[in-house]
Formats: sequence, C-alpha cells, structure tokens
Amino acid sequence: MSLTSILSASDIAAALRECQAPESFSYKKFFETCGLTKKTACQVKQVFGVLDNDNSGFIEQEELCFFLQRFDPGARVLTNNETKIFMSAVDHDGDGKIGVDEFQEMVHS
Repeated sequence: MSLTSILSASDIAAALRECQAPESFSYKKFFETCGLTKKTACQVKQVFGVLDNDNSGFIEQEELCFFLQRFDPGARVLTNNETKIFMSAVDHDGDGKIGVDEFQEMVHS
C-alpha cells in the first residue's frame, strides 16, 4: 500500500514544501496539510503501517528521523532536535517508540 492511496499526492507535496528547511517541521501542521487529520481511524492505522518501516508494530526513533522520506523519498531527514521533539510529543508511555494508538491519538488531537 502506498500513502497516495489514502492521501492526495498534491496534499503530501504541499505538506513537504512547508517543512523543507531544517528545524521547520511541525507534526500538527504536517498532518493537517497532508490531510491526515481528516481521515478515519482505520485510514490512520493504514498510514501508520506504511510508516512502520520494519513492520515491528512501532515507529522507533531510528525510523522517525526518516519520517518525511516515507511520504517522498526525495524529502529531507528530520534533524535530531526535530526527531526528539516529535518523539517526546507522541511517546506518552516513555518506551522510546510510537505505537499505533499513540500515533492515532496524535493525529486526531
């Protein structure tokens, strides 16, 4: 499954344009611009499955730095600071990884 089967390619491109510069990534703005906040819980879980690169059931910090590249291989990697901020905002149980429920809660918050 590709992300463009759930989200429009033009919305993804617009979201990526907004965070091209290092330290400009805002997950709330990104999710809103790419249209993810308007998707159903089932669709958000499908997106999570695509973002979970190693199919572990979690998005670990190592995967999170490549978050934007899962939307477009030509996108930049998140900086260490952006990755830490993103993880701390989402990882409510402090286990160093994002589960599907944490991801869904973050997208719809």
